[in-house]
Amino acid sequence: MSHRRPPAPRRTYHHGDLRNALLAAAETIVEREGIPALTLRALARAAGVSHAAPAHHFGDLVGLLSELAAVGYTRLTTRFAEAMAAVGPAPDRRLRAMGQAYVGFARAHPGLFQLMFRAERLDPARPALRAAMDAAGAALRNAIAARTGTPASALQAVAQAAALWSLVHGFSVLLIDGRLRGLLAALPEGEDAETLLEAVFAVTDVAAPAGPDREVFVAAAECA
Repeated sequence: MSHRRPPAPRRTYHHGDLRNALLAAAETIVEREGIPALTLRALARAAGVSHAAPAHHFGDLVGLLSELAAVGYTRLTTRFAEAMAAVGPAPDRRLRAMGQAYVGFARAHPGLFQLMFRAERLDPARPALRAAMDAAGAALRNAIAARTGTPASALQAVAQAAALWSLVHGFSVLLIDGRLRGLLAALPEGEDAETLLEAVFAVTDVAAPAGPDREVFVAAAECA
């Protein structure tokens, strides 16, 4: 008499746990293989779920990428808060810390960072992405306003935010693309990308301290 082995129990997830598991698996694919490698089928295989599961949670690939980008913006905003809290209340230091956190995030999560700015792959109307982007933007605007100290015109405030964002975003892209290798190799021994960023802050006068500390940063820039 033959005995049939009972089927192995299928792994089940709580609805919320599956969504988070899928996002974590999607991030792993993006970081290891790049954005083009992430498809709904590839995600299902990586997570060990049915092909229908990602579509159930995110609708389509644009929905998945948008929700993953929202995770990135939320994580970046958290980094901003942690970096600013670590340096105390001085507005100049907080703004520089925010810039350093931005570059640090890009270095730690290059695939996710690149996805966050691939507008053609995202749906900015999705509530989670819109809210996460707004929170990151508000953190930057608030840090700029605190540093100014006096009411700035709308143009000045926007220009200052654009200047800092342009600087740290451009630096981040050049860094993770390997375009700064030559400059980094030319730095004095013991200096690194963080030192170079501080020097860039100084020579561009973006997030550079006013007063006595400014001379220190200018000197660092000249050494770089």
